[in-house]
Amino acid sequence: MSEITMTQALNQAIDEAMAADEGVILLGEDVGAKQGGGVFKVSAGLTEKYGEDRIRATPISEQAIVGAAVGAALTGMRPIAEIMLMNFVAVAMDQIVNHAAKLRFMSGGQTNVPLVIRTTTGVGVGFGGQHSDMLEAWFAHVPGMTVVTPSNAADAKGLMRSAIEYNDPVIFIENILCYGLKSEDPGTDHRVPIGKAAVAREGSDCTIVTYGRTVLDALEVAGQLEEDGISVEVIDLRTIAPYDEETVMASVRKTGRAVILHEAVRSFGTGAEIAARITEEMFDDLKAPVQRIGGTFSAVPMANALEQEWIPKKEDIAAAVRKVMDWSR
Repeated sequence: MSEITMTQALNQAIDEAMAADEGVILLGEDVGAKQGGGVFKVSAGLTEKYGEDRIRATPISEQAIVGAAVGAALTGMRPIAEIMLMNFVAVAMDQIVNHAAKLRFMSGGQTNVPLVIRTTTGVGVGFGGQHSDMLEAWFAHVPGMTVVTPSNAADAKGLMRSAIEYNDPVIFIENILCYGLKSEDPGTDHRVPIGKAAVAREGSDCTIVTYGRTVLDALEVAGQLEEDGISVEVIDLRTIAPYDEETVMASVRKTGRAVILHEAVRSFGTGAEIAARITEEMFDDLKAPVQRIGGTFSAVPMANALEQEWIPKKEDIAAAVRKVMDWSR
């Protein structure tokens, strides 16, 4: 089978959705042909196919981008709003949290906001503290918001198609370091269900629950630990909120041990919620306390050496797995 990168997968998904529904539009900074098809080239070639009425390059105003997208969604369109880097969502929090997320509730269910907010982030490329944060916990905490992030190109394509067709607002997080990663092309009209996790690797001794780029680290560590006789199951959430609790619980019930891993800072992260739910629901089934791994509780450093220290390390993941394996009540 042929392979595609995550950039190509996202481009194809948006292309297919725009071809199928004239109400799908894309707006954001530099997304048009004149600006090069987006900073990361996700929208390259789309202006030439669908015109500037549907691929709208905007001024540098995240408030205007999301505000216009919310308005378009209320009229029955399915806008995709690109916020170039995830830290910049802070500028549009009023539009996202007080409008997009709440209008269904405030209208008694009469109003949908079918909006996808695409945004990019990631640690490890030297972008510094104002361009690198994983802020998924902000939005997972907001009723009415759905938060997704792919770890591979095939899932990126399927999640994007599903997100565009979803009738509520979706935060779609893309990791900078994953854009060039390749996976098998899943073909046209591929969908990944919102709210459904994937068992990225089966195992019997310990479960690692993770999402996005850190799925790759978890899989590598699982392969290394297998050489020592430790069988690790890796759950790729894909949808962070609402996460697939059924799949997570079934895996932990099988293994009796859980490690929660994410790139975002460990304190107050989504891993804390998942760990708490596992402990509440399965305390008697656990063979060891749930462990959490995340980024350092500080701004992401600009200097490469410090940035590499900030990132959760593979040896830390392996150590957490060994810790729960060695635990005895």
